[in-house]
Amino acid sequence: MDKFVYLFHEGNGNMRELLGGKGANLAEMTKIGLPVPFGFTITTQACNAYYESGKSIPALVEKQTLDALAALEEKMGKKLGDPKKPLLVSVRSGSVFSMPGMMDTILNLGMNDETVVGMAKLTNNPRFSYDSYRRFIQMFSNVVLEIDTYFFEQFLEETREQKGYYADPEMTAEDWQEVIVGYKEIVKKHTRKDFPQDPKEQLFLAINAVFNSWNNQRAIVYRRLNKIPDHLGTAVNVQSMVFGNMGDDSGTGVAFTRNPSTGENVLYGEYLINAQGEDVVAGIRTPQPIATLQKEMPGVFQQFADTCHRLEQHYKEMQDIEFTVERGKLFILQTRNGKRTAQAAIRIAVEMEKEGIIDKKSALLRVDPDQLNQLLHRRIDDSAQKTILAKGLPASPGAATGQVVFDADEAEQLGNEGKKVILVSPETTPDDIHGMVASQAILTSRGGMTSHAAVVARGMGKACICGCEALKIDMKGKQFVVGDKVIRHGDIITVDGSTGEIMLGEIPMIDPELSEEFQQLLVWADEERKIGVRANADNPEDAQKSFEFGAGGIGLCRTEHMFMDLKRIPIVQKMILAENYSERMEALEQLLPMQQGDFEGIFEAMQGLPVTIRLLDPPLHEFLPDKEELLVEVTKLQILEPQSKELKQKELLLKKVRQLDEFNPMLGHRGCRLGMIYPEIYEMQAKAIFYASAVLAEKGMAVQPEIMIPLVGHVNELKQMRQLVVDAAVSVQEETGKQFDYTIGTMIEIPRAALTADEIADEADFFSFGTNDLTQTTFGYSRDDAEGKFLQAYIENKVLPDNPFAVLDQDGVGKLVETGVKLGRATKPSLKTGICGEHGGEKSSIDFCYRIGLDYVSCSPYRVPLARLAAAQATIRHESKNEQAVTTA
Repeated sequence: MDKFVYLFHEGNGNMRELLGGKGANLAEMTKIGLPVPFGFTITTQACNAYYESGKSIPALVEKQTLDALAALEEKMGKKLGDPKKPLLVSVRSGSVFSMPGMMDTILNLGMNDETVVGMAKLTNNPRFSYDSYRRFIQMFSNVVLEIDTYFFEQFLEETREQKGYYADPEMTAEDWQEVIVGYKEIVKKHTRKDFPQDPKEQLFLAINAVFNSWNNQRAIVYRRLNKIPDHLGTAVNVQSMVFGNMGDDSGTGVAFTRNPSTGENVLYGEYLINAQGEDVVAGIRTPQPIATLQKEMPGVFQQFADTCHRLEQHYKEMQDIEFTVERGKLFILQTRNGKRTAQAAIRIAVEMEKEGIIDKKSALLRVDPDQLNQLLHRRIDDSAQKTILAKGLPASPGAATGQVVFDADEAEQLGNEGKKVILVSPETTPDDIHGMVASQAILTSRGGMTSHAAVVARGMGKACICGCEALKIDMKGKQFVVGDKVIRHGDIITVDGSTGEIMLGEIPMIDPELSEEFQQLLVWADEERKIGVRANADNPEDAQKSFEFGAGGIGLCRTEHMFMDLKRIPIVQKMILAENYSERMEALEQLLPMQQGDFEGIFEAMQGLPVTIRLLDPPLHEFLPDKEELLVEVTKLQILEPQSKELKQKELLLKKVRQLDEFNPMLGHRGCRLGMIYPEIYEMQAKAIFYASAVLAEKGMAVQPEIMIPLVGHVNELKQMRQLVVDAAVSVQEETGKQFDYTIGTMIEIPRAALTADEIADEADFFSFGTNDLTQTTFGYSRDDAEGKFLQAYIENKVLPDNPFAVLDQDGVGKLVETGVKLGRATKPSLKTGICGEHGGEKSSIDFCYRIGLDYVSCSPYRVPLARLAAAQATIRHESKNEQAVTTA
C-alpha cells in the first residue's frame, strides 16, 4: 500500500522529495531530540495524487490522514473539536525547495464556537483564546475561502480606533468577541455561508487549499524565477499548535545562526512578546532584536543559543529558525538553510572552513556564483552630499536609485519599459513578487529584518529597507511624508540597504571593494578548477579590470569597437567610401597606428597572458549613418540648400549606404567575407597586432596574440585568411627585426563550421565558439527581434526552458559545440578550444563547457569572479561523480 502520510518520527532529513524541505527538517529535528511540537506530513506524492484525481483528496490519502490525526490526538492527550481538551493544529505547506512566502499557512485550526470557550477555561486566559480564534477566522477565510484579508484588517482597525487603542495587545477578551462576530459577518457576506464549525471539515478544506496554492500565481512566478520544476508538488505539514500569545512569558520569533547580511558569527533575528509567528514575518508589528531576549528570558535565550549551535553543527550550514516560547518553554517550529547575501555567503563559507565545520570543496559549493554580482557593482560614495530623509532597518545590502512607485503592477510595467523604480509600501506580500523583481530596491514602513520584503530582497540581491516608521505612506494619494517633506509618485530617491538610509535625489556611487574572504574563496576556486577563465575586453581599461578580477587572458577582443570611437569614425567612413584601392589604403594607414596603440595597451595590461583578437566582424554599413535619417537630411538640403557642398557629400554618403544596405545583415557581407573581398582591411589589422607585439618585444615583455578569423563557414575561407595573417607577420618581423609568437584560429559561429570542424582544424590552431551568433544561426532567431517579440512568451509558456541567449541551449547549440570539439580534436588533438559568447559567464553553461572538455570560457570582466567560482564548482561536482562511479564499479 502506498504511504502518503508520515508522523514526524517516521521520517528523516533525507526524505526532502517526499516530505518537502519543511517536513524533512521537522522529522530530522524530532529525530535528534529537539523540542518540536508533534505532528505529521502529507507527502508531495499525495499532492500529485490530488491533481490526478481532479483536485480532490483520494480516499486512501484521507484515511491515512485521519489515522495520523488519531495518533497525534493520542500523543497530545487532546482531541480535535473536543470542547474540554481541544487540539489545535497549524497547517503549513512545504515544497522540496524553499519557497519563502510563496505558499499559504493556517494557524489555530480546530477552533470554533465551542472550542474557543474550552480553550479559555483550560488556559484561564479568555483574551488569548478569543484572539487565537479571530486569527484563525481571518487566516482560514483568506487562504481557504479566498476572501481578501483587507476586509478583516479594515474592520479590526476601525474597531481599534473606536475603542481608542493603538495596538492589538490592548484589545480585551470582550473586544475580540466583538471582532469575531464582525469577522463571521464578513464571511457570510462574501460566501453566503456560515464560517465552518466542524474541525475535520476545516482540516480537509485547509489541506485542499495548500495543495491548490502550489499553482497560485505567486508560486508559479517564484518557481519560474528560481527554475523549480512544476511537477514536484508540495507536502502539507499538520502540527500541534504552541502559542506565543499567552502573555508576557510567551513570544515568537525568527532567528539566523549567523548574520544573513554580513555573515558575522552572531545570533541574528527578532522576536515579539505575546504574539504569534505570522506577526513577525508579515510585518504587522515591528519586533525586538533577538539579543534583548537575553534580558527578558535569560534561561530561554541560553537554551535557544545552544539549540542554534547544535542545529548548525548538525546541518553544517547557517540555519534560519522559527521558534515559539509558550509560558517560558521553548519550541522549535522550523529550521532550514538560511538565505543570505553574497557577502554573507562568502564569509560564512570561508569561516566555517576555518572552524572545521566544512572542507574547502564544500565551502566553494556553498556560494551561488550568480550572487557574486551583488558584490561587483557600485555602492554609495561616502564623500557625496546626501540629503537623508529617514533611516530604517538595513534589511538587504546594496544601493539603488529610482523613481518612487507605490504599486507592484506599475513597478513591473515601468521596469519592463527600462525605467528604474523603487517600490514603496507599508509592507510587501507574496502577491507583490512581480513588482519586486522589476524594482531596483524595496522600501517598507513596517516589518523587520525577517519580514517578507527582507527575505525576498536578500534572495534576489536587491537593496531593501524595512520598518522605516518615520515614513507616513499614503497609498491612495501616491506619496509619502517624512517630517515636513512630501515625496510624490515619480520622484527620485536613493536607498542604501547596507545602512538603512533613504536619501533624496540621485547620489553618486563608486566601485566595490572585494573582501579578504572573497579573495580567499577565489584562490581556493583557482586551486580546484580545471578549466580556464578569460575575459571579453576591447580596450586597455577593460583589459586591466579583467586582469584585476583574475582573468587568465582575453578570450575575445572585438576590434570593431576600436573603430567606433568618435575621432576615428570619419576615417573609418573614409575607408568605406573609398572609390579605389589607393584611397582605401590611405584611410587604413591612418587607422593602423591607432589600432596598434590599442593593442599595445591591452598587451601591457594582460602582462604576457594570451589575448585573442577577432578581426573586423560587423558589416560596414554599421559605421555609416542610419539610412532613413540620412534620407531626411538629404531631402531637407535639396529643398533649402540645393547648391551646397554638404548636399553633395550627403548624397554620396546616401549612395554608399544604399549600396551597402542588406536585407539580412546578420547573414550578409560581414566577418571573414569582408576580409575575402577587402583583404587590405584584415592585413592592416594583422600588422597593427604584430607591430604592437614588436614594440613590447623591444621592451622585453612577452605577448601571446591569438588572431581569430570570424564567421568562417568553409575551410577555404580560413585557408586564405590564415595565409594573409602569416604574410603580415613575416613582413613585420622582417621590417622590425623582432621575433614574436602568435597563433591563428577561428570563431565557430556557423553550424556548417561546427559540422566540418575536422576540415577547418587543418588550418586552425584554436577554436573559439561564438555562442551568441551560433545560437542565432542554429535557432534561426534574430536576437533583437526574438527577445523583443516572442521569446519571453516562449519561456513563460514553457516552449523553451530558458532564454537561449542567456543560458546555453545544451541540446541543440551545445550539441554543435560538442561536435565541433570532437571533430576538431580528431584532426588536431592539441587544438585549443573555448567559448566567448555571453554564456561564458553563466554557471550552467560553464558546467557544460567543463563536461565537454573546453580549455576555457570567456566572459565580461565583471563576471570573471563568477566564472572562476562556477568553473571550480563544475570540477568538484563532476570529479565527485567520477569518484563515486569508480567506487561503485
